[in-house]
Amino acid sequence: MSLRPDRQLSGLLVALAALTLLNVIITPNFLNMQTLAVNVSQVATIAIVALGMTLVIASGGIDLSVGSTMAVAGALAPIVFLSDWALANPGLGLTASILLPLIVAGLCGLFNGVLISMFGVQPIIATLILFISGRGIAQVLTNGNLQTFTNPSFTWLGTGRVFGLPVQGWIALVLTLILGWVVRRTIYGRYLLSAGGNERAAVMAGVPVARVKIATYVIAAVLAGLAGLIVVAINSASDAARIGQLMELDAIAAAVVGGAALAGGRAPILGTLLGAVFIQLMGYTLIANGISDEMTLIVTAAIIAVAVWLQRGRRA
Repeated sequence: MSLRPDRQLSGLLVALAALTLLNVIITPNFLNMQTLAVNVSQVATIAIVALGMTLVIASGGIDLSVGSTMAVAGALAPIVFLSDWALANPGLGLTASILLPLIVAGLCGLFNGVLISMFGVQPIIATLILFISGRGIAQVLTNGNLQTFTNPSFTWLGTGRVFGLPVQGWIALVLTLILGWVVRRTIYGRYLLSAGGNERAAVMAGVPVARVKIATYVIAAVLAGLAGLIVVAINSASDAARIGQLMELDAIAAAVVGGAALAGGRAPILGTLLGAVFIQLMGYTLIANGISDEMTLIVTAAIIAVAVWLQRGRRA
């Protein structure tokens, strides 16, 4: 018998509280406002991508291409707002530099969704195609060069503060509230959980499974594109080779730690946000106390393994 979602959420909250207390004791300057801002800034992109990943996992799939989608969106934005047309029309150029990359990201999700829903390609294979080719496309767009720029209006997306906290943290929180409502209160949410829980029964019940899956991959890709824009805005630079690197690992880890069932049928949106916070805080704890950055990758992988093992135990 599986654990109730509220008990899973309570367990995650307890783990977060314990990790926070540990940092208060052993990590210098942990309670500083600057430390909080740094952690919020870093967790926001993980959370935004993980929210989309949670929807995909709830549909019974997986998306390995989110990092490459981030790279494509991040590469496009500077190309747009540094173009002659955008420089002559700053307002329109700024709008286009945000909307066009998100549209292209959505098309990446459409590509994944169509392969999976219309052609029956396994999600891991379909998204692996874009995982490989997407970053190549981003590097072609930038000629493999680091793009640096100065555009205060665009970089506000990554460096702006609202009530003293990074704006991307507020964006992640708003998206969590919106997607939580969508999953719980809309027809799409009911269809999503039905399709992921038992696809054959959902088809027999008249659920448009193909359309639901396509929409889900599109949403996930758009969220990944938004995260890519935020990363570029934070750095005032676009490096197609590094944007979103290993984001797939962090997003899957956050979703699974938050309670998403790899078998599908469950989309714990709030749990995913808390899972992203846990992953980020764990990494910060290690690095702030002298543990190498490489070790955080091992710890993240171990967290995924433990979370999957716990899910198998619950199903049993």
